[in-house]
Amino acid sequence: MNRSHPKKDFSVEEITELLVQFVQTQNLTEFYKWAKELHPYDLSLVYKKFPEEETKRFLLLFKPDVLADMAEALTLHEQVHLFEQLGPERTLEVMQQMDKSDLIRFMHDLPLKRREELLSNMNLDHSAIIRSVLNYPPETAGRIMTDRYRTLLSHETAKEALREPQATLIPATSYLYVTDDEGKLVGVVSYQSLAQADDNTKVEELMTRRVIHATVDMDQEEAAQLLQRYEFMALPVVDENRRLCGVIQMDDVIDIIMDEASEDIAKMGGGSKDIDFDTKPLVAVRRRLPWLILLLFIGLISGSIVDFFEDTLNQVVALAFFMPMIAGMTGNTGTQSLAVVVRGLIGRKLDKATVLALIGREIKVGTMIGLVCGLLITVIAYFWQGDWLLGAIIGVSLFFTLVIGTLTGTCIPLLLSRFKVDPAVASGPLITTLNDILSLFIYFGIATRFLDALM
Repeated sequence: MNRSHPKKDFSVEEITELLVQFVQTQNLTEFYKWAKELHPYDLSLVYKKFPEEETKRFLLLFKPDVLADMAEALTLHEQVHLFEQLGPERTLEVMQQMDKSDLIRFMHDLPLKRREELLSNMNLDHSAIIRSVLNYPPETAGRIMTDRYRTLLSHETAKEALREPQATLIPATSYLYVTDDEGKLVGVVSYQSLAQADDNTKVEELMTRRVIHATVDMDQEEAAQLLQRYEFMALPVVDENRRLCGVIQMDDVIDIIMDEASEDIAKMGGGSKDIDFDTKPLVAVRRRLPWLILLLFIGLISGSIVDFFEDTLNQVVALAFFMPMIAGMTGNTGTQSLAVVVRGLIGRKLDKATVLALIGREIKVGTMIGLVCGLLITVIAYFWQGDWLLGAIIGVSLFFTLVIGTLTGTCIPLLLSRFKVDPAVASGPLITTLNDILSLFIYFGIATRFLDALM
């Protein structure tokens, strides 16, 4: 491998191998030559692949600000491991360089005793900001806001606003927030407007007074939706007195969307958002088993339905051939409707008209799907079993079960949302199990009604 071109495309494994060699041979010139080219995310990958016995020496070669950027790319479990290796003093140095929104997420998941220990040893101003944010309820806009923003006073001139040292660090596409003397949000102005205005033009003449904002107690999903809807790069957050408290940035919203999506997917699969690749087997079993045991007992109802219609099944054995298809198709359409509703409910409050329109649409969808699939299975059953009546019974049963399955997948999450319960808990396995019960009951009920004609 040619070591003289760190900007060439080398894999993380190859770069890690080189850096290990430089650490072992104490070739710091080459080490820094390669390390400075790495993005914090790539550096985090190198850190995770570094040999355990060399990791501490590797970490000692970086300044706290570099380690802070790297730490922000790690998971909570990996951050804990990193700080254990850094020791108490360097951990505090690194934490004070981290973005506050990332640090707050880390602090939130720590045991209270460990959190207080870290906060008590931090810079007072830094710890005071973190404590104030941690006072807001979890998963609210107050928890994810950052203090990385700049404010102006409405009576300032454009020249005074641009005279501030921070102004040179703000790109021309940025927006600055305007407050009054009490810190209340009164407007927003673009840096470009300030730069193009006459020196004596007042900020209040340039600002927009209608400011889209979030409140500190707003659900983080709703705040993320607001920022996405208006395509902002940042969203101001105010308290009940309209005082500006912080700003939500787009990178934090991306994290929220990914976290919420992962949580909803886990719930829809009957799992837990707290289970990941690092979760120990016994912990994963403890979190997943109660849900599965509940579904096991609900599933026994399906068996009792088959037992109840045992005579029908004994007299027309061919009915058994189509049981898995009926139950499977009903569960599938219910899960599809569930996914549509859960995705649509993210950050949205539904009124009566919207709910009725959604249910009406899903009835139409279920009816059309039921007609197509019902007719198709009727023809298939006839050619397979040579009995038009049997085919018609199976087709009609599938039609009704698909309509009902679609409604189940739509109405259950809507009802849960109405009662302030996370609709994602109406998970795929639950919908599937309920639809199994309904589909088998309808299937055998119709077959029993026409049993004499089938014999």
